[in-house]
Amino acid sequence: MIYGVGIDLVKIERMKEVVEKWGRKFLERVFTEGEILYCYEKKNPYLSLAVRFAAKEALIKAIGSAIPVPLTDIEVMNFGSGKPFIKVNGRLEDFFREKSIRWAHLSLSHEHEYGVACVVLEV
Repeated sequence: MIYGVGIDLVKIERMKEVVEKWGRKFLERVFTEGEILYCYEKKNPYLSLAVRFAAKEALIKAIGSAIPVPLTDIEVMNFGSGKPFIKVNGRLEDFFREKSIRWAHLSLSHEHEYGVACVVLEV
């Protein structure tokens, strides 16, 4: 059964501008150290940062803003196959347990200027 669905779209150039303006302070407020390392291994880190930011926002929309969520409690990771998945921590992990949310299905995509993420929460 579906608990919630969320989608978000991020302009890649906007992510670049924010990172260039605020630097490490912004990155550490929004992303885990693992996410930062993963993204900066890529040719274009801003593309990877943008879709991860979109995934975090999509997850928050999927839970319906039921609780305040630090963005670093949402971590976008990848299976060995490359398929992305979401790992939740902190209060969000407790929320998932309370609501019996078993899985956060995640799809990421990007094209030229935009990155998009869709999250479907399954109970």
